[in-house]
Amino acid sequence: DGQTEKILDYYVTFFDIHSTKLKQFGFTTMLKTGQKLTCLGDEPFNPLCKKYVLDTDWLLSEAFCLYSERDIFDPYEKHHSTVREACELAEEMKIANLVLWHTEEKNLQNRKKRYKAEGKQYFKGKIYVPEDLDMIKLK
Repeated sequence: DGQTEKILDYYVTFFDIHSTKLKQFGFTTMLKTGQKLTCLGDEPFNPLCKKYVLDTDWLLSEAFCLYSERDIFDPYEKHHSTVREACELAEEMKIANLVLWHTEEKNLQNRKKRYKAEGKQYFKGKIYVPEDLDMIKLK
């Protein structure tokens, strides 16, 4: 099970993501707004982590590439998920806000538009695809 630590007035629970490569962790915390924020870590979702993801308002999920470009970027060989898989998970878990990060892309100028377009086919909530150093206002 997870381990909870107090960090800057937040109680943060770290949990094993059951990595196929190395010991890695995700985390979950309650924001001051009463919303739950969860980071899945740097590999595809493992069902053993479901209890940490349920009832999450903000989910941070890696999406290595577009599903339509999986043959170009080989996400599965590198133990990563695609936009489609991250969005299907978010929809299944009834997540309100999905932040996609750790993206591989040859078309950076259109990345946000392309990732959101593919993601909207599988997820009804809000999708965020931040650029480096972007700040997202958590409401």
